[in-house]
Amino acid sequence: MNPRFRFLVVSTSVCLLVLLLVGAHLGRSASTSDGAYRHMAVFTEVLSRIKSDYVEEPDLKNVTLGAVNGLLEAVDPFASYLNADQYKQYLKEKDAASGDVGLVLAKRYGYVAVVSALPGSPAANAGVGTGDLIENIKGIATRDMPLAYAQILLKGQPGSAVELSLLHVPDPEPQKVALTRAVVLVPPVTARMLPDQVGYIRPETLLTGKAAEIASAVRSLERQGAKGLVLDLRQCALGTSEEGLAVANLFLDKGLMTYLLGQRLPRQNFQADPAKAITRLPLVITTNRGTADGAEIAAVALLENKRAEVVGERTFGDAAVRRAINLEDGGALILSVGKYYSQTGKAIQDTGVVPSVPYVESEPVFDAEDETPQQPLAPRPVTKPEDDNLLKKAIEVLAKGPGVAASPAKPGMIPRERNSREPLPLAVPPQP
Repeated sequence: MNPRFRFLVVSTSVCLLVLLLVGAHLGRSASTSDGAYRHMAVFTEVLSRIKSDYVEEPDLKNVTLGAVNGLLEAVDPFASYLNADQYKQYLKEKDAASGDVGLVLAKRYGYVAVVSALPGSPAANAGVGTGDLIENIKGIATRDMPLAYAQILLKGQPGSAVELSLLHVPDPEPQKVALTRAVVLVPPVTARMLPDQVGYIRPETLLTGKAAEIASAVRSLERQGAKGLVLDLRQCALGTSEEGLAVANLFLDKGLMTYLLGQRLPRQNFQADPAKAITRLPLVITTNRGTADGAEIAAVALLENKRAEVVGERTFGDAAVRRAINLEDGGALILSVGKYYSQTGKAIQDTGVVPSVPYVESEPVFDAEDETPQQPLAPRPVTKPEDDNLLKKAIEVLAKGPGVAASPAKPGMIPRERNSREPLPLAVPPQP
């Protein structure tokens, strides 16, 4: 075992130790401050032993930073620790830069992972999408890179370029792609009438104003004679909780949609307002692993209030209030301080939304033995409605009426390993 590999093993062990100790501490409701100090004492002793007994002098700064980033990813894949310089850059550029590439990101395996790419964005036009792992940005490795810093690196002036190296489904080897930043426009909600008087509505995001667009689409489809609706939330990862609630309320005239709760945030219930409901048409929602944030809030609110069936794949799991917490070293911790919970008490960020009718779309897989020359990235093909098997399944469920779940999987929310997230078809991350 070479020294560098031994060092990485030790670093990883420290990260795992921290995660286990902190996880055990947080899991005990009756834990005391004395217990916390004991855990920190063990961590300090481990660091001391690494420094004094390891075969060579390690870089303890990197070891500690790796432990911090590993801890944050395990607790919250959207959290970030920014050092003082990174935080200054974050504050300066987060709202100043008007150019972007159109990606929704999270952390996975220590790397930056793509949750979704906004249609029409530079990233989507280049073929970057759900499941891709970004190996480096502008030549800077994303391994243990703070998520917020990665987001800042992707921003810039419109027309400027940024180069990425990523692991792209289904290629087993990293590919380089140069993206030209642009002012990313939010696509409008699309709607059309399908055969058998099924109204189809697809929002690409749930940003401010999209609930009003969806309401307009519903009214238009009803005037055209729609007898049922499909709300397609696949790849809808960009949005707000407020808009997700507004969308749910269009179809709900009563019931608890969600509640917000944090260690320092008192519980806040969000009840459906009967005055805001606009339709009682039968409803089916479609989801996949690129569904996140406000779209998840809407989906689970309608599912658990038995207002809609959800067909497709488990969603990503991201519905929280995040804040930047200033630290004494001048840096900051961007952390979820409150989570949105389903009616049955499951945190959406921890569990995602599990469809009442699970349906996995076909996906490419990696073949390590495939010697076919690597193909350059290209825009992912748009599935035509007549070839969209998940949409066909949703229409089938709509025709059968409520209560058609045909799987042992229970509707709603099913806990999963905190760091597993959805089973994205990812390449194995490169080994050191």
